[in-house]
Amino acid sequence: MAVQPMLKFTKIERDMPEKRDAKTRREDFNEIYAEYATAKAAEQSSRCSQCGVPYCQSHCPLHNNIPDWLRLTAEGRLQEAYEVSQATNTFPEICGRICPQDRLCEGNCVIEQSGHGTVTIGSVEKYITDTAWENGWVQPIKPVAERAKSVGIIGAGPGGLAAADVLRRAGVQVTVYDRYDRAGGLLTYGIPGFKLEKDVVMRRNEQLEQGGVKFELNCEVDADIFASIKAEHDAVIIATGVYKSRDLTMPNGEVAGIEKAIDFLTASNRKSFGDQVPEFDTGRLNAEGKRVVVIGGGDTAMDCVRTSIRQGATSVKCLYRRDKANMPGSQREVQNAEEEGVIFEWLSAPKGFTTDGDKVAGVMVQKMRLGAPDATGRQAPEDIEGADYVEEADLVIKALGFEPEALPTMWDQPALEVTRWGTIKAAFTTGKTQMDGVYAVGDIVRGASLVVWAIRDGRDCADAILAGFGTAAIAAE
Repeated sequence: MAVQPMLKFTKIERDMPEKRDAKTRREDFNEIYAEYATAKAAEQSSRCSQCGVPYCQSHCPLHNNIPDWLRLTAEGRLQEAYEVSQATNTFPEICGRICPQDRLCEGNCVIEQSGHGTVTIGSVEKYITDTAWENGWVQPIKPVAERAKSVGIIGAGPGGLAAADVLRRAGVQVTVYDRYDRAGGLLTYGIPGFKLEKDVVMRRNEQLEQGGVKFELNCEVDADIFASIKAEHDAVIIATGVYKSRDLTMPNGEVAGIEKAIDFLTASNRKSFGDQVPEFDTGRLNAEGKRVVVIGGGDTAMDCVRTSIRQGATSVKCLYRRDKANMPGSQREVQNAEEEGVIFEWLSAPKGFTTDGDKVAGVMVQKMRLGAPDATGRQAPEDIEGADYVEEADLVIKALGFEPEALPTMWDQPALEVTRWGTIKAAFTTGKTQMDGVYAVGDIVRGASLVVWAIRDGRDCADAILAGFGTAAIAAE
């Protein structure tokens, strides 16, 4: 009788891949976690309880078949594990690195709830896909047959690229339009290398291009270009993401030295590619030698504080108006930031800025306490009267989240309806908008910025388009 390879969570403890020490990793932008060895990946996978109702799968936006590929990994059947993982996730090695597993699959693992420590799902997902690349199991897309139908995708972020992958595998002719000079969107220019090294993203871009996806880069879509894209293709997917930064309206908020998170992170990532970045070289978007204050509590704020540390800031502080338990960002990222020397000022909110001439000199901080729950159920922060002070700063980074751009106005398309939040109004499961042949995916629909949701919605949009095209559109090879 074969030995049962699973359900070893009572005998084997949770063990994450080795993490580089904080002093060393502060000095570069390389990823901080090592790769599992084959035996360790199999060992950690074998802790899965193979429960009858897999909450890890149901709490994954992509509904990845996690128990199956964990078992295959435990049995050493890595190519099959990769194929199962790839079947529902266009970029498993990327999700394995940057998904908030502590809030999704791992946070809902049955053995985690029983006190044994969750299965290291994200690290195994990363391992099996990196192994697939190393062994040549990841191949360019080769459709069984080509279709005459074409789709134009506006936006080369994770949602747009996921849709392109699904459509191209079905033989659809796909062109992706993007305002940047490299595809990848947030994956390329938003997320720092210590969480997602850029060669991981670039090889996926190359795979799509080798498989026949066409890229029109440095393409800033306006009314005329949108009309041209719509006329040229049988369907259009809007996957532009949400890049308009939320702002603060308060005294001295426009002086030099107060920057947007997206500008700061983009400059840093461009430098990692070896690009010429004048705003970085002049010091404007460079934290070296500066006292940095980051305002915000999400994952973008964590990216900013940890980037500032690596750029050589003299001090880095993060202001957040709630406490640590109510922080929206990943607790794992908060821990990593604390290890690297970031100081968190909990229950602290900005109320203005002090200046030295025409430059920022500090943040006027109002201390807070948590009061009654708000409409979302979270405790609403309240001012503590008389509890305010000035936090000195040479560089202030606003990481307050993002809002949608006014696309109907920018593209002169009043028929493209929006929600009360300004996002494109579209069917939740298909992304279909009120405009014939136009779909919207991912964060542009919901205003969310998590990559895994964008991937899911990109794939859903592609599936809806394929259903509309039907099998009659397939041409013989």
